[in-house]
Amino acid sequence: MVNITADRLRIKIFADGADLKGMLDQTTNPLVKGFTTNPTLMRQAGISDYKGFAQQVLKAITVLPVSFEVFADDFPTMQEQAREIASWGNNVYVKIPVTNTKGDFAGPLISQLSRDGVKLNVTALMTNDQVGRVTDALSEKVPAIISVFAGRIADTGRDPVPLMREALAIMKPRPRAELLWASPREALNIYQADEIGCHIITITNDLIKKLSLAAKDLDLYSRETVAMFYKDATAAGFSIPVAADQGA
Repeated sequence: MVNITADRLRIKIFADGADLKGMLDQTTNPLVKGFTTNPTLMRQAGISDYKGFAQQVLKAITVLPVSFEVFADDFPTMQEQAREIASWGNNVYVKIPVTNTKGDFAGPLISQLSRDGVKLNVTALMTNDQVGRVTDALSEKVPAIISVFAGRIADTGRDPVPLMREALAIMKPRPRAELLWASPREALNIYQADEIGCHIITITNDLIKKLSLAAKDLDLYSRETVAMFYKDATAAGFSIPVAADQGA
């Protein structure tokens, strides 16, 4: 599985973040096929003008898909925000959480928006029951993304690979819907997602950089690691005084 080189991956890589410079830098990376962000990432990046930031992004990224998320907690306001976000560009996907904070399923909203032609990225899914309900709510005619947070599932001690494989089967009645592996924790997840036929994985710039390690010779990598330890110990001036009678 990990012997594949990065340029042979079938899965689409979406860059995840809210740093404008970092996003724009990735527009020149041929491996990157789209972009995602969310309110948490935007807050961490110090963004206060949501629409202003989005317009800056969309001025530079005009073709590749970009996902922006609603942030209301009631469905009528979510719908208003979703329609506004969708109006920002033809390449925009509107992220709708699978539930609100009360746990109320967003199915009716998903169904209405999808039937009206809004491209959705339904987010924060963790179970295949949710995958099934979202799949049923989507229009067969409109592109959509279903984002399953495989990394968070793995954080609970569960292997996300069988769940993601099953999700792909559940989604077959909606061929225009794509499964996205969200919140990956390591570069290995990219190759796991690719192997099972997952359509998209969204990864940070740090993980994108690790794609350069694909199929790297492990003996060479071992020596480079030893050299790193030696270089840092020398640069730090570390020493271990040895007692005069030691080894006598």
